[in-house]
Amino acid sequence: MPVKIRLQRHGKKGKPFYWIVAADSRVKRDGKFLEKLGTYNPLTKPADIKINIDAAVKWLMNGAIPTETARAILKYEGVLYKKHLLVGVRKGAFDMEEAERRFNEWYEKHLAKVQAAKDAEAAKKEAQYKADMEREKAYSDARALKNQPMKEEAPEAEAAPAEEGEAPAANEGEGEAEA
Repeated sequence: MPVKIRLQRHGKKGKPFYWIVAADSRVKRDGKFLEKLGTYNPLTKPADIKINIDAAVKWLMNGAIPTETARAILKYEGVLYKKHLLVGVRKGAFDMEEAERRFNEWYEKHLAKVQAAKDAEAAKKEAQYKADMEREKAYSDARALKNQPMKEEAPEAEAAPAEEGEAPAANEGEGEAEA
């Protein structure tokens, strides 16, 4: 019975969600499976992947063949690297503790990289939200100015008040005539 590690689609139309499964290659895509190895949600940024690394390695060591997409996911999560290390242990290149140390070191770096990507995406969304709010505020302010009634401006002579102690030029001429 040839076993494949592949994706099994779930979720609704336009919103895919996948299970990563080990299944007989002769069974339909969404049919029976031997073991559920994890989940994959491509809609989030970065994609949300949860996988049982030990179970996936067990199936790979027993000869399961991953599909192209499943291989990419397994590589991203370090499953293929752990298999590589276990093959090295089997051949006697190093011991199991060394393999675990190398894998844990790599996995910590991987988690830091994924967290940095999530933080960058969150910062990008926050900046986009602030820019949208500023644009909306500017639009509403411009609209409010447009809808205000226009004030009629008075001529400059009426608008400019006379300074203290000075009479307007027209009144000076009248005052001289009275004297």
